Amino acid sequence: MMKKNVLITGANRGVGLALVNAYLDAGWNVYTCCRHPEKALELQQRQNETETLTLLELDVTNHQAIAALSKQMAGITLDLLINNAGYYGPKGYGFGNTDADEWRKVFEINTIAPLKLAEAFYPQLKAENPGIIACISSKVGSMTENTSGGGYIYRSSKAALNSVVKSLSNDLLAEGIISVALHPGWVQTEMGGPNAKISAPKSAQGVKTVIDNLTTEQSGGFYNYDGSVILW
Repeated sequence: MMKKNVLITGANRGVGLALVNAYLDAGWNVYTCCRHPEKALELQQRQNETETLTLLELDVTNHQAIAALSKQMAGITLDLLINNAGYYGPKGYGFGNTDADEWRKVFEINTIAPLKLAEAFYPQLKAENPGIIACISSKVGSMTENTSGGGYIYRSSKAALNSVVKSLSNDLLAEGIISVALHPGWVQTEMGGPNAKISAPKSAQGVKTVIDNLTTEQSGGFYNYDGSVILW
């Protein structure tokens, strides 16, 4: 049986690194990218231990670099693209203190990059058995869940990402490609902080289980790491 192939962005720490480990442990070929591979010591260590991990350099806001990476990987069929690279932006600001330059940066990484990656790697995802586009979102992007206000930058970037996922589903499902938005939970990472409820490995295993069991009917949906539906 041929090994499956996954491309994971932003994989040098946190949930991304845990996802790399989860897919390596499951016997997949993992192609992973981050901005500074030379500083990604844990990924380098895993690469030394296994032949099934390929470490690549990519800044997801550089659209030429995305296109070049797709060209480099033209002969590789992708079963799964995980858009995990994310940026929170400034913390602790309130209404009246939104940094527009930071907002643009967050949108570039959280919203625009996932679509540009989907567009660039569409040929690899469409080849043979159509693959899955999984975008790591956040339930703070849910309108329904927003009962506390604030967080304008990150919230809006993830709400917009969810809209991108919905459109991807409408555009690509006819060709068999499933697109979903996934909330990884409140995870103990640099972004989630020390008070978070679950570990990165537990989150990654949950996300992987959800992806493993996706059906075409679920395409365009927004799901928690435990498989439950999150309201828009």
